[in-house]
Amino acid sequence: MKWQDYITVDPAVCHGKACMKGTRIMVSVVLDNLAAGLTDDEIIQSYPSLSREAIHAAIAYAAELARERIIKTASMDYR
Repeated sequence: MKWQDYITVDPAVCHGKACMKGTRIMVSVVLDNLAAGLTDDEIIQSYPSLSREAIHAAIAYAAELARERIIKTASMDYR
C-alpha cells in the first residue's frame, strides 16, 4: 500500500494540512485517535468515510515523516 493513494495536501482544504483523500479529515486527527488508544473500528465508527487502509496509510505517512534524513549542506562543515 502507498500512503500517497490515501492522503492529499491541498492549500484549499484544511489550510493545506494533510487530509485523507476525498474528506476534510486531517491525518493528525486519525493519528490522535490512534494515540488515544482507539481501534480502527472505533475510528471508522466516528468517521465512516474512512477505511482500514486509509487509517494504515496515516500511520505510514507518519512513519515517513519521522524518518531522519541527514542532508549535507554548506552550513554543515565540521572541519
